[in-house]
Amino acid sequence: MLQIKTMHRHFLIHKPHGYLSQFIYEKKRPKRLLGELYNFPEGTMAIGRLDEDSEGLLLLTTDGMMSEIVRSKTVEKEYYAQVDGIINKEAVAQIKRGVEIGFKGIRYTTKECDAKIITQLPDSIGEGRRIRDERHGPTSWVSITLTEGKFRQVRKMTAAVGFPTLRLVRIRVGHLHLQNLKAGEVLEVESFFPNNPITE
Repeated sequence: MLQIKTMHRHFLIHKPHGYLSQFIYEKKRPKRLLGELYNFPEGTMAIGRLDEDSEGLLLLTTDGMMSEIVRSKTVEKEYYAQVDGIINKEAVAQIKRGVEIGFKGIRYTTKECDAKIITQLPDSIGEGRRIRDERHGPTSWVSITLTEGKFRQVRKMTAAVGFPTLRLVRIRVGHLHLQNLKAGEVLEVESFFPNNPITE
């Protein structure tokens, strides 16, 4: 029997704030969905999720196997978090060592990760939505790179060290970067990992 090989399609998207990382929403209250941003082919799925309030790099594919690879613990995900207050080296060191957060009703200690204070933002992040008036106090930015992905983990981590997250942007998945993608922009690529540099 002749077997026809299916050609899968892969996309990078700069998910804007206020959109769900899905194509169908069955509850009554209307939501903005990914299908409003691009005419994705049938069977496209988001790899992992960014919650409605988060922004940044989201990978989409028609290949379920690729989804499994990207969501594995061998692929780093890097986030830039704008936090309430001027985060200090001690708080960043705590984040790096692991902090205790709540997850599914239990206490969980996050795995060791990479974290650093960010003093200059890349152009791709831009000003974004206005978080608050400067009169309400200063904010600062921290980079956090994870190989795990508990529900709202980055937000819980910064809150655990006393600096709640006000804005969250994922800037990297593996070796794939947000780069110059503007909010809402979609880029189709031939492959996420053409030479299988899965953890570069």
